Amino acid sequence: MLHISKNDIEIKEDYNKFKAVKFSSDDRRYNSFNKFVIALFIIIFIILFLPWTQFVRGNGSITTLRPEQRPQSIQSAIPGRIEKWYIQEGDYVQKGDTIVHISEIKDSFFDPNLLARTESQVKAKGFSFESYQNKVTALDFQIAALKEERDLKLEQARNKLIQANLKVQSDSINFEAAKTQLSIAETQLSRTQTLESEGLKAVTDLEAKKVKFQETFAKRIEQENKLLESRNLVLNAQIEITSIKANYKDKIAKAESDQFTALSSQYDTESQLLKLENQFTNYSVRSGLNYIKAPQDGYINRAIQQGVGETFKEGATIVTIMPSNIDLAVETFVAPIDLPLIHIGEEVRIIFDGWPFIFFSGWPSLSYGTFGGKIVAVERFISPNGKYRVLIAPDPNEPDWPEPIRAGTGARSFALLNNVPVWYELWRQINGFPQDYYLPDDETTKLKK
Repeated sequence: MLHISKNDIEIKEDYNKFKAVKFSSDDRRYNSFNKFVIALFIIIFIILFLPWTQFVRGNGSITTLRPEQRPQSIQSAIPGRIEKWYIQEGDYVQKGDTIVHISEIKDSFFDPNLLARTESQVKAKGFSFESYQNKVTALDFQIAALKEERDLKLEQARNKLIQANLKVQSDSINFEAAKTQLSIAETQLSRTQTLESEGLKAVTDLEAKKVKFQETFAKRIEQENKLLESRNLVLNAQIEITSIKANYKDKIAKAESDQFTALSSQYDTESQLLKLENQFTNYSVRSGLNYIKAPQDGYINRAIQQGVGETFKEGATIVTIMPSNIDLAVETFVAPIDLPLIHIGEEVRIIFDGWPFIFFSGWPSLSYGTFGGKIVAVERFISPNGKYRVLIAPDPNEPDWPEPIRAGTGARSFALLNNVPVWYELWRQINGFPQDYYLPDDETTKLKK
């Protein structure tokens, strides 16, 4: 009471009418109750010192261990229109089985004989390419023949030049001899004239000497003409050599120009041929895309495109398929504060949605309906949900996972950590402390070494 008022309040109540008072006033029941409470406290005290397995909780779903085993969508590489379905949802298909037949919707590919006509264009362009090759080869032979003919002509002209030079030398010698004979004849004529004037020689001898002088002079002029003709032949031979060089240079240049033109046409034709071959290959591959086939064995989940006659763009999803042969794994997410406690190879207990279980997080050995796994991968970058992705594979030393579970089923994971007393775990959780940091045995051994 606060004793604020000076008036006393007297309350007289008969407590014996309460059941609790009657129950506690019985000495036998009182002693039994005290024993029960003491036993309960002893049990709780003992439990506080029992080992408790710390764990990291994660929520996720079932996925597959390998990327190619996960559900995938089948797209169309080309735009088209649905002509015929060969499957229905839930069907099992093998790799290469036809799923749907589509037709072209672009006017560039409407021609049913497009492949045959493109192949004809390729052959025609190939013949054109071969003809240009043959023309280039023929021009090579022509250029070689012109060069050989030029060399022969030059050799012939050079021989003429040598002959002309030799003839010049011969005529020059003959001209010098004629000049000598003319000088002798002139001397003899002068001497005969002197002797005839003195009466020592007859007039007939003088006349004979004059005739001989005239003959010698004429012979000298003749030899001089021959020498000039020989020199003219030398000049003609030199001009002929220059003319041959210029003539054949023009012919060879024209042939080489034709060859370069043929080479240019050949390269242009080769480029067009390669383009047509590439186009033909593209058409061939595109014609095979009209039948969309299963990329691997699996089950058809859902048909995204529906009906017959429906059109779609390239890259549109046609159906989704789930591979049949898969290695299941659990994709779970852990908080960043728990990431240092997650190591590859650690044991994990897993609870699958829809599967009956009895789970004691601190005593996993007493749990029922949980399945074992091992961590095989830890993501290096945080996920959009603010947690880190961890991939868990089945533990080969544990019982197999349930057969009915499918990819996408929800799963909860518990990564088992250190064993600590129960009182320590209660104290840790009351204070909001994280689990004890530790290293696996193999890493600890490496650090010790």
